[in-house]
Amino acid sequence: MKLYHYIHCPFCVRVRMALGFFGIKYESVVLDYNDEQIPVELTGTKMLPIMEIDGEVMNESLDIIKALASHSDKDLNLSKLDSESYKLLSDYLDQLGKDVHNLCMPYWAWSKEFTPEAREYFIKKKSAKRGPFHLLVQNKAEYLYGLDQTLSQLPPKLLPFYESDKFTILDILLASHLWGMYIFPEYQFPPQIHIYLQKVKELTKFNYHEDFWIK
Repeated sequence: MKLYHYIHCPFCVRVRMALGFFGIKYESVVLDYNDEQIPVELTGTKMLPIMEIDGEVMNESLDIIKALASHSDKDLNLSKLDSESYKLLSDYLDQLGKDVHNLCMPYWAWSKEFTPEAREYFIKKKSAKRGPFHLLVQNKAEYLYGLDQTLSQLPPKLLPFYESDKFTILDILLASHLWGMYIFPEYQFPPQIHIYLQKVKELTKFNYHEDFWIK
């Protein structure tokens, strides 16, 4: 199995967490963000993650996770994807992502993941939607306030996992969208949420930057 991914991408993190939980070994290929050729050749569009499984190429994170589940006897309770909880969580993640991305993108761009060329491409693409990165940094107090308001809704739903006493696919969806905040300078999650994320990390054997530092 081969995974093409970006380190910062929450949809890619979803798949990496699922792979870790299932205990599936795979080849990791971190693409430069400005590499349009490989994803287009594989799937016809520049969208990651892309996974090669049993000779099939897939590029939708939930489809990939469903396919991976057939290679493991561990249960992620994928039936949750048909529940009302999933629909509500999807809306919540949309709201969460607005502030997380505004806060993190300027810092993601300067991580080891990006070559100078990839960084220039990334900043140009994302600035077209979100505005100049220097303004995102200057307006961080606004986005931090919005994030805190959104996160305040979360603790009552952690039982200790998301609306469950057992770890499920919904925890991977939630944790993958929150994880980027760990690289935002000086940010600290509320204690209950940090403990929750560290439990997810343990269960999924997740290491955010392992492609760069672990050989």
